[in-house]
Amino acid sequence: MTDISLNNSLNMFVDALSQKGKSTNTIVAYKGDINQLISYLESKKYQYINQVLEADVDSFKTNLTDNGYTAKSISRKLNSIKNFFSFLKNENIIDLDPSAEVKHPKYENDLPKILKPVEYRSLRDACRNDSRATAIVELMLQAGLRIKEIENLKLENIKDNDILIESYESHPVRSVPLNNSAKTAIQKYLSDGRYPTRSKNVFVTKTGKTLLARNIRSLLNRFFIKADIKGIKVNDLRNTFIVFQLKSGVPIDVVSQVVGHKRISTTEKYLELIDNKEEARGIKLKEL
Repeated sequence: MTDISLNNSLNMFVDALSQKGKSTNTIVAYKGDINQLISYLESKKYQYINQVLEADVDSFKTNLTDNGYTAKSISRKLNSIKNFFSFLKNENIIDLDPSAEVKHPKYENDLPKILKPVEYRSLRDACRNDSRATAIVELMLQAGLRIKEIENLKLENIKDNDILIESYESHPVRSVPLNNSAKTAIQKYLSDGRYPTRSKNVFVTKTGKTLLARNIRSLLNRFFIKADIKGIKVNDLRNTFIVFQLKSGVPIDVVSQVVGHKRISTTEKYLELIDNKEEARGIKLKEL
């Protein structure tokens, strides 16, 4: 078996991820984690990937702990490393997977956060004079869209009672129903004179350029501050949609399909919030 350098083995893994259609953010995260391992191995004078033993991966895990990484962060990095070595073994680049028996550190998995009724009402009030921000909030809160899906949304994909989410990265195409609040917010935004009709994208800047995910996040964060909502992130609007749909009795497989979860187990974790009476109090309708 030919010796493959540490960096070349990483390049092979990254190429494989790209060919599988993994998102840019996923690839960057994997690459960062594995580069950290490679730097550690190079400090021990390793040159080739087949030199790595289980004890090396285990000592790297200990090194992360010693440098102040949380158990959750270490577990994520170890997951990247395990995927990396599993790929190398499947490709017959290494004979044995040195990470196979290395255990994940134990930690409590944080539950998704959701907005309370008083919070999303305050957010709506803060956005009331900005039709673009209102439409974005309603699409996340009433339809469960991801921030990237809002960036990608095209005018031609808005139908009477639903919107088409085009496939992107590793996410397949799907149709998402629109309730009255979401439809009204979109219609108001498109008709209020701010929207440049020459654009194919729904959400754009004043000059007609696509409103990127980072700009959407900054926009909503400003309104979180204006509404005096603390400890909430943009994706928590989508989390709120998921939890309240489950609370109102929508079957979990339907919710999973609407929000584009690849595995129903991803949706199941939100069920833990349904028994939290303080968070879910008074919410019986599908339209928030």
